[in-house]
Amino acid sequence: MPKDNQREERDLATLDKVAVERPRLYEVVLHNDDYTTQVFVVYVLMKFFNHDASTANEIMLHVHTKGMGVAGVFSRDIAETKANQVVTFARKHEMPLQCSGRRQPC
Repeated sequence: MPKDNQREERDLATLDKVAVERPRLYEVVLHNDDYTTQVFVVYVLMKFFNHDASTANEIMLHVHTKGMGVAGVFSRDIAETKANQVVTFARKHEMPLQCSGRRQPC
């Protein structure tokens, strides 16, 4: 076998061993305020994050008592999109709800 073919086979064999890193995950965080209703927050959690009513209520109470809470964990692009969708939806309904994305701790 010519040397070029041997080198090519060796190079192809190493391709199988290349480590692929998983993309970093981002948390979508809801922030408490004094004006957004609890019912609205539960609705947002169900509509944008597909939580059932019970889970949405638990997250809403966490946001209410702790000041913020994680609505979901996604890749960066999806987290940013969801945060923007929530804020746009809240403004459309005259609610000051804040939603942001942050890199998940390792």
